[in-house]
Amino acid sequence: MKYIVVTGGVLSGLGKWISVSSIGRLLISRGLKVTAIKIDPYLNSDAGTMNPFQHGEVFVQDDGGEVDLDLGNYERFLDISTSRANNITTGKVYKSVIEKERRGDYLGKTVQIIPHITNEIKHEIKKVSYHSGADVCLIEVGGTVGDIESMPFLEAARQLGVEVGKKDLMFIHTTLVPVLSVVGEQKTKPTQHSVKELRAIGIMPDMILCRAKEPIHKDVREKLSLFCDVPTEGIISAHDVKSIYQVPLVFEEQGVTDFVMKRLELKGGSKDLSEWRAMVEKIVNPKNEVEIAIVGKYIDLKDSYISHIEAFNHVGSETCCKVNLRWIEAESLETCGPSVDMLNGVDGVLIPGGFGVRGSEGKMKAINYARVNKIPFLGVCFGFQLAVAEFSRNVLGKEKANSTELDPATPHPVICILPEQKDVVDLGGTMRLGAHSVKLVKDCMTTKLYGTTSISERHRHRFEVNPDYISEIEKAGMRFVGKAKDMRRMEVLELKGHPYFVGSQFHPEFKSRPGNPSRLHLGLVRAAIDYNKGKKRKKSRK
Repeated sequence: MKYIVVTGGVLSGLGKWISVSSIGRLLISRGLKVTAIKIDPYLNSDAGTMNPFQHGEVFVQDDGGEVDLDLGNYERFLDISTSRANNITTGKVYKSVIEKERRGDYLGKTVQIIPHITNEIKHEIKKVSYHSGADVCLIEVGGTVGDIESMPFLEAARQLGVEVGKKDLMFIHTTLVPVLSVVGEQKTKPTQHSVKELRAIGIMPDMILCRAKEPIHKDVREKLSLFCDVPTEGIISAHDVKSIYQVPLVFEEQGVTDFVMKRLELKGGSKDLSEWRAMVEKIVNPKNEVEIAIVGKYIDLKDSYISHIEAFNHVGSETCCKVNLRWIEAESLETCGPSVDMLNGVDGVLIPGGFGVRGSEGKMKAINYARVNKIPFLGVCFGFQLAVAEFSRNVLGKEKANSTELDPATPHPVICILPEQKDVVDLGGTMRLGAHSVKLVKDCMTTKLYGTTSISERHRHRFEVNPDYISEIEKAGMRFVGKAKDMRRMEVLELKGHPYFVGSQFHPEFKSRPGNPSRLHLGLVRAAIDYNKGKKRKKSRK
């Protein structure tokens, strides 16, 4: 097993995950099998109970893991399915060590950070990497070098390097090379200090990825090479590009793959990035454009909807269409009166998942606008449930129809809690989570998009469509074309007489990949393209 440990310096948010994902994609292009681990130094066991404003999207895996959004990025770039074990947190590590201490596994010894915590971290890394059957395991250590929280993980990585030997583990440091507007010069001092901090704890970086707005200058490379004791070919420019999917190509041009393979004594096949290049070309040079409104309650932090953003990128490549996103705060629709001017001119509407009453009425207002005006619409999870509530209010005439999550006293609980959720007390890891089978009817748009009547998609919810109202809803024109294996839970809805009005209880965005985009997002964009063309025809006739 070969290991690549990626650390970060100077400040957080540099995009270490892009480093991990891009290098992994390049190794795959040489015929190697790759897996990835994300280390999060927070005390939470997982990301499941975190507010999206705090940590961005909660990514859901097939096994029901609620993990850091970076795992989703790994899955998309590497085209793999990860498990909850691929996300190691301080909470998980300490819980395991304390449980072992309580059982007496340490035979009365004093339990300490070193060696017990660090040994547990190494054990988890080795377990995940070997069970994956991969040739290379990439490990991203969250946070920034110097953080108190990440120290045990960095020490464990140092120890792992000693144990497996230099030829089987390399360190890559992602850092910032800023430009001061006053002098316009790329400054190396922050990187020098960051590497000094790293070396002080016994880790010598083999490669430095320099984040910057513009490509790193030759003299800057040479200076960093000299001061950081890294060969010049190991100083890599990680500058801004139009699309994150261009980063592997930028790294390849600078010899990153050859450097890594030589350093780790890896043997692989010839380069094969032709499909990746073709995909990137369609993203950066589209032939069409559409505008999709995302109506959410966490839009101040776009990472809260990162899987939707990337799903639209994947669809954009598939359709050679640029999907422009119009971000709309759901609460703002609640206070704008009867008009919904913020939605004027859009070619499609997406209502993503979420929880709680805040913004729910604004979301239903947007759903009504899309339904009445026959604008392509996709509702996901909470968006699916609100579409049922809006339809029940404005078509069935049940004025106060709602979800019991939002209004426990509603006279028409068209959305109610799952039976198995009624007695749940703990919030973490207790929803209906992970991949579940869905059965589709033959004659519907969703089946045409998937090309099959049997699918598996990832879920994250506690509430469902109330079976008592299904017959009445379907008679009025909203058809449930997808159901769970037990045929009792509703999974997909479509609206008769509408060009594209689809809702799913599951999250199709979580399994979207470059070259294999989410089918429901694909259907939305295709419908939006047709809708946009129709608008242009009307304008030309006028």
